[in-house]
Amino acid sequence: MGKLSSRYAKSLLELSLEKGLLEKVYADMKLIHSTCRENPELRTLLKSPIVKTDKKHEILEALFGKKIENISFQFMQIIATKRREEYLEDIAASFIEQYKTHKNILTAVVTTAQGLDEELRKQVLEVVKKSYKSEVELVEKVDKDLIGGFIIRVGDKQEDTSIARKLKLLYRTFNENPY
Repeated sequence: MGKLSSRYAKSLLELSLEKGLLEKVYADMKLIHSTCRENPELRTLLKSPIVKTDKKHEILEALFGKKIENISFQFMQIIATKRREEYLEDIAASFIEQYKTHKNILTAVVTTAQGLDEELRKQVLEVVKKSYKSEVELVEKVDKDLIGGFIIRVGDKQEDTSIARKLKLLYRTFNENPY
């Protein structure tokens, strides 16, 4: 994400704080971001110089008009008027990041071979909350190649206790040992 996305997101964050609509705008940006991410056709349409701005306004209104707050919709219309609609997904992602920073929320990504049950999920959340003294958003991923164990990543720190990693280390040790 570039400076442009970050600046627009910051402006929207400040405006939503001023209006007391931060949580609602956050929900709107999550909706916009996921919609753009899950629909490559929409991204292509927003980037297309052939599709006129008026048509893009109509499409955005049909998609989001009744589902999001007025402040978010007006912001999106300003973005489209300024011919920046191709950055809408990046602006929404930048807003989400800035919201998490503002609220002191960390994202912890846990990758396991089979997924987490409810009890283990709670334990992981508690450990990360205590370690970082922060609110935590847990993102779960499943990777069957891990065989067992888990990988947890918070920010730029990572802990890998997977069996696949241990097997690779063991394999490397045997290959380096001449006996």
